[in-house]
Amino acid sequence: MVVEPDVPPGRPGRLKVFLGAAPGVGKTYRMLDEARRRAERGTDVVVAYAECHKRRHTLDKLDGLEILARTRRTYRGGEFEEMDLDAVLARRPQVALVDEFAHSNVPGGRNAKRWQDIEELLAAGIDVVTAVNVQHLESLKDVVEKITRVPQQETVPDDVVRRAHQIELVDMPAEALRRRMAHGNIYAPEKVDAALANYFRVGNLTALRELALRWVADQVDEALQKYRSEHGIDGVWETRERVVVALTGGPEGETIIRRAARIADRSVGGDLLAVHIARSDGLAAGASPAALARQRALVESLGGSYHSVVGDDIPTALIEFARAENATQLVLGTSSRGRLERFLTGRGRGETVVGLSGDIDVHMVTHERAGRGRLLPSRRRTLSTARLIAGPVSGLVLPVLLTLLLDHTRGSLNLTSEALLFLLAVVGVACVGGVVSAVVASVTASLLLNYWFIPPIGAFTTTLNSVLATVVFAVVAGIVAAVVDRSLRLSRRSARATAEAETLSSLAGSIVRGDRAIPALLERTRETFGMDSAELTEKPVVDDGRVVQVPVGEQAHLVLRGRTLPSSERKVLAAFAAHVTVAVERARLAEAAAEVEPVKAADRMRTALLAAVSHDLRTPLAAGWAAIASLRSRDVDFSDEDRDELLATADESMARLGRLIDNLLDMSRLQAGALNLSLRATALEEVLPSVLDALPPDAPAMEAQGLEEALTVLADPPLLERVVANLLNNAARHTPAGQRVLITASALDGRVEFRVADRGPGIPVADRESAFVPFQRLGDTDNTTGVGLGLALSRGLTEAMGGTLTPEDTPGGGLTMVLSLPAAPTPVDGPPAGSADGPAGSENP
Repeated sequence: MVVEPDVPPGRPGRLKVFLGAAPGVGKTYRMLDEARRRAERGTDVVVAYAECHKRRHTLDKLDGLEILARTRRTYRGGEFEEMDLDAVLARRPQVALVDEFAHSNVPGGRNAKRWQDIEELLAAGIDVVTAVNVQHLESLKDVVEKITRVPQQETVPDDVVRRAHQIELVDMPAEALRRRMAHGNIYAPEKVDAALANYFRVGNLTALRELALRWVADQVDEALQKYRSEHGIDGVWETRERVVVALTGGPEGETIIRRAARIADRSVGGDLLAVHIARSDGLAAGASPAALARQRALVESLGGSYHSVVGDDIPTALIEFARAENATQLVLGTSSRGRLERFLTGRGRGETVVGLSGDIDVHMVTHERAGRGRLLPSRRRTLSTARLIAGPVSGLVLPVLLTLLLDHTRGSLNLTSEALLFLLAVVGVACVGGVVSAVVASVTASLLLNYWFIPPIGAFTTTLNSVLATVVFAVVAGIVAAVVDRSLRLSRRSARATAEAETLSSLAGSIVRGDRAIPALLERTRETFGMDSAELTEKPVVDDGRVVQVPVGEQAHLVLRGRTLPSSERKVLAAFAAHVTVAVERARLAEAAAEVEPVKAADRMRTALLAAVSHDLRTPLAAGWAAIASLRSRDVDFSDEDRDELLATADESMARLGRLIDNLLDMSRLQAGALNLSLRATALEEVLPSVLDALPPDAPAMEAQGLEEALTVLADPPLLERVVANLLNNAARHTPAGQRVLITASALDGRVEFRVADRGPGIPVADRESAFVPFQRLGDTDNTTGVGLGLALSRGLTEAMGGTLTPEDTPGGGLTMVLSLPAAPTPVDGPPAGSADGPAGSENP
């Protein structure tokens, strides 16, 4: 009885991925074990595709599971099996097992990649369980190739894997995996030694394992952040040490960064994040852009990341950033203010941060600038709440205190001096509290001066002098207050411009360093303005009060969701949008340039062809014509020996001309993508004898090793023969007299490597790629050896057959050309039961 899938209408299927560091760790085995557990619980499970490589332990896991028949496709003379996508969709199980997530489908189906097939299954509401190795993740392709020196032909986008409902790591220590390999539980015995000496070295496996662990850890961290955001959890969960270092742009920054890096290094996997708060009101405007640039470079050299955030209040913005990043520790520099400045301005930012930090540990790092600040507060600072309160209060209190002081010294100063002291007090109050405070002080001072110091003392007078004194006080106080207020406004504008310049400079620095990808710019914009998301859309979105959108070019809009931005920050956002516009236009120009590049390449090819063949076509033509003209001449009676020699010359010239034309035509077909291939299983022993027979008599000796096995590749036999012939001729030409050319072949990981090693001068590493450029003869100084198409054509033909051609150093001196081609598939004897990569399973790395 088949249980109908209990899937809510319209709900997409869920994806579970078993991720491993290398072939053989047991991903497919675990996948099949998962299927058996679900089937025992009554879930409708089918095996849509599983690859076991005839491993007994993995095949045992297939017992009792329903296995769907595969579809067969014929491609270039070979027959292959693929998952029958339509059959799975028609069967519509609850769960489908689909192995080898990154596999490339044989042409003939509607999808090029297996992950695209899985997307269709998920869209149909079918849950999918699959497996993939870390080296097949697109973002790690280059990293893995540097580690293992094995190019990865099949990859899956990281985003597709990240969207999985579950990602389970299948882990195994490097030594345990090598023991499994040595026992024959991963590859066939004849492949074990080569695998252990190459891909499965301890260093390779350890590095791949670390990549897998870190990648999965990052995904777990993203899921944790999403959970905390969805549930409104503001507290810090100390799942990983994250150290945030606050940078002011001052000279103490490098000391604080190094201290924070040491704190982060104390825990394995600790993260270092540096943040600079850029404010429009000037509180962060004292930073030096040059110092920030140096500090950013230092942070990145220590493995950390740099962030620039716009905030209305530095302590609050710093704490909000730390909580958003789930930081566990916050590192600040101790205050650089002097004692008098701390007395006048009160509690500093560090103390405020400590008060707001909650469960985040705060480290106050001393430095050489601690306590060496300015004597007076900066004039560029805006009026704080304390100054707004202290101004009017001092306007009332200070004249009273001055009155008491002058009353005790009555008689020592005249009225003029006393009036000037009151005026000085009014000016001081105006500098502290602005216009309102100045008016309060001027009124208070004029009344006290009138009552206590202008005769008759102890009574208010309304004489001309008293009225004039009151007016003077008011005018002087107003002028001073206006000047102070204007100075503050100009200072705010200057500070705002500085803050905007710092933010835009940081953005420009990202672009100059190469962070020009549009997603990176969008993430930087989102982070800078503290928004929830940032994206590019073709059409404007509905404004629900939390949406900020700015036109980007003619066909796109920059849309940010989150808080409402004040007008001051929208101006900076416009500058960010301009950078995004440039990035979008650059991407479009890059696409246009990519379309033009093939035309330019064809023009360069034609130019090089005309320059190269002007001599090389004439040489065999001239020799052939001369020989034929001599034979046709009736003036000379040639002997039979001379006639044979002339005929041989003509034959050799025509043969050389024919080979040259064939090479030129094949190169033209490769450039045009019009080369017809007929791939089939081809044994090297079919190709090599004829190539060796065609070598010139004076060629050095050829020594073959490891060719006794029946090594078959998927290739076009005539083209493979030409590639091998070019490699052997090239090796023969550069091998000194008395030396041998070594020919070896071996099979590894689904591919066959054919190596031709000479004992010549070799090619410097920096010049190796130049050897594969058409019409280049590396090291040659004449045109007698051809137009330089041999290696270029060989690589082109090899890549057309799905292989690679790379140069390596020959141990002891010389050059080794490595021809790698796909191994021919094993003939299909009947419908397989499925496969897996459990204790005895594997995939091609």
